[in-house]
Amino acid sequence: MEAPLDRMWERSRLSVGGRLARWRGKSFAVAQCAIAAGVAWWIAADLLDHTRPFFAPVAAVVALGTSFGQRLRRVVEITIGVAIGVFVADLLVLWIGSGPWQLTLIVALAMSTALVLDAGVLFVNQAAVQSIVVATLIPGQGAAFTRWTDALIGGGVALVAAAVVPAAPLRRPREQAAGVARKIAELLRAASHVMVDGDPDVALDLLADARSTDRMIRELQAAASEGMSVVTSSPFRARHREPLRRMVELVDPLDRALRSTRVLVRQTAVSAYRHREVPSSYADLAADLAIAVDAVADELAANRMPVAAREKVLEVGQATGLVERTRELTGEAILAQLRSIVVDLLLVTGMEQLEATDALPPPR
Repeated sequence: MEAPLDRMWERSRLSVGGRLARWRGKSFAVAQCAIAAGVAWWIAADLLDHTRPFFAPVAAVVALGTSFGQRLRRVVEITIGVAIGVFVADLLVLWIGSGPWQLTLIVALAMSTALVLDAGVLFVNQAAVQSIVVATLIPGQGAAFTRWTDALIGGGVALVAAAVVPAAPLRRPREQAAGVARKIAELLRAASHVMVDGDPDVALDLLADARSTDRMIRELQAAASEGMSVVTSSPFRARHREPLRRMVELVDPLDRALRSTRVLVRQTAVSAYRHREVPSSYADLAADLAIAVDAVADELAANRMPVAAREKVLEVGQATGLVERTRELTGEAILAQLRSIVVDLLLVTGMEQLEATDALPPPR
């Protein structure tokens, strides 16, 4: 009974740790939304003397959100969508009052207006939602159209706040890239051990681990997209645009290197499961390549293009043309995948495709 309880406790601890890490990653955005809501309310209520300016903080928070990706575009779309929904609803409630059929007409007109303006999904949805809120709330005396200006105030505050972004979205692409490289090194090192030991159970566990790495590439792609959105939308981060762009260009070759590593692990698992012997030199190549990939990861973690690690990768590539060959088909497949990973890693270090391919000697 103790072991299951221990496992439950461990999973709970990891879950709590993951949630706290997620909160820390979004803490700047949370603080920014909270401050923007307060500022929007202060402008509308204290400076412009609006009574209960509900839409000012709502527009600010909804427009900012907690994601930095495509933030400027989202702020503009949501602000205009909120303003249109509020304006159309305020105007029609004054003319025709409120009720079921009036609400139907108001929502239809708000969404139609947004669609005619060739808006995105966020734009249209916010126009509909905010028109419903206005149409179902009874405006106070003289409150007509103040809610429309409140929505614009909130959007304006969000627009200013959107230009202020932390450094975290700019660091995250290289951190994720370094994480992918370290995972490749980990899989290569483990595959090297399987080639030597031939334990099928360990090989199958390693294969399951390798197949679970898709999320790492998705996270890397998301981080790269978010980082580029930040440097595009924030004038304060423009100087980071070129270094980040070069880092983003590594996403595709890293993806290919990880995919090639998964195929290598699969071939290694097949060899272990069928008790096929793999030359010890192939295991040595995998171990040496893992060391080279660690060097790539170190360079990425230091926010440098991994050109300095290229020589180590090339040394492994040269060695693939000198090792002994085997008659086993799975062994030959393992060697072919090692060479493929070397080419992918050379692309990560900045080589062109043809240059990287030509850098490998033909197997003897």
